[in-house]
Amino acid sequence: MTDSDTNHNLRTGKLIGASLGPGDPGLITRRAWQYLHSDAVWTFPVRRKGGRSFALDIALRAGAGVPAESIPLVFPMTHDAEKLARHWLLAAETVLQLLYLGRDVVFLVEGDASTYSTWNHLSRTVRALDDRIELETIAGVSSFQAATARLRMPLADVDDTVAVLPAAYGVDAVERLLPEFDTLVLLKVKPLLDDLIDLLARRNLLQHACFVEKVGAVEERVVRDVVSLRGQKVNYLSLLLVRNPQRNKGERLRGCRKKTDTDPAMEMEEDASA
Repeated sequence: MTDSDTNHNLRTGKLIGASLGPGDPGLITRRAWQYLHSDAVWTFPVRRKGGRSFALDIALRAGAGVPAESIPLVFPMTHDAEKLARHWLLAAETVLQLLYLGRDVVFLVEGDASTYSTWNHLSRTVRALDDRIELETIAGVSSFQAATARLRMPLADVDDTVAVLPAAYGVDAVERLLPEFDTLVLLKVKPLLDDLIDLLARRNLLQHACFVEKVGAVEERVVRDVVSLRGQKVNYLSLLLVRNPQRNKGERLRGCRKKTDTDPAMEMEEDASA
């Protein structure tokens, strides 16, 4: 019998993606906090060997002590598909060694684990190597949700439409979306910030846009005068929120639930939404 066969006959640990929110330790959920204080092995993403982990920093600022067993996993910032695949595989194999020992493994995630997260790469690769592994994804607060709360502005109101996209799709893509959405959330705006400012100026939307960098972190920066950022270097963890009051919403279906004389509660509900 091989070592692999032996491992398959033992209880394997569970892999948990623990969302910690975008930076404010107070946004860590109780579920994630439980795992931070369990006997699970901590793993966390870094961009390079020996690099700093923003996700780990959130946990530390929350007062959670780093357990003796904690392992950084390298997820480089690159578009080289071959290089990325190698690091995803190495990270998954590292995690599997712990899971096969019966240890639960918690992977610390900044923001929300289901939204543009390294957790998706790790969990998908682990399950590709062994589809018996139990996964748990703990939902968290995304950067744009925290940013709209910080700005006291709605992400969506009544029947507003919302688009969330990396700014790397380009200014042309953003301009094509404007007629269709009341709110645009543009993530990772660093490379295209000046071009986006030009677009917003051309569409008379500068007064409806706001820039937020590292929301909830110690280094948080909020800039409402977006044009003042022209030519500046900004952090990778930055976004633009754009409201589009000019959008023509057109006709919308109403009264999808049929009102009856015997249902006053439904009648009140429809009146409130009208």
